[in-house]
Amino acid sequence: MRLPPPASWHSLRTYATAAPRPPRLGATLSLDQFLMRARVLSFYRTIVRGTRRIKDPTTRAETKRFAREEFERRRGVTDLSHIRYLLSTGKTEWESMERYIDGL
Repeated sequence: MRLPPPASWHSLRTYATAAPRPPRLGATLSLDQFLMRARVLSFYRTIVRGTRRIKDPTTRAETKRFAREEFERRRGVTDLSHIRYLLSTGKTEWESMERYIDGL
């Protein structure tokens, strides 16, 4: 004699046949885009680590907030040559800022 399946099995079976979820990730990045993304993220982490050397907590928070806003403002840039330009300009600006921070 066979017993009917418990009610909880029904919910499992329904879940297994539910409509598939949309993918979590966006479009696939090319190798150049992937490498540039890694460079940009690395630069951002360098800035965040560098702000730790600022002694004044208000100035440190403002600097970190400014950097975050600048990166967020340019989040949608997809042209690799423009990203290279922004990264180069940002690194130059950060190096001059570091000299100022180290002088404090």
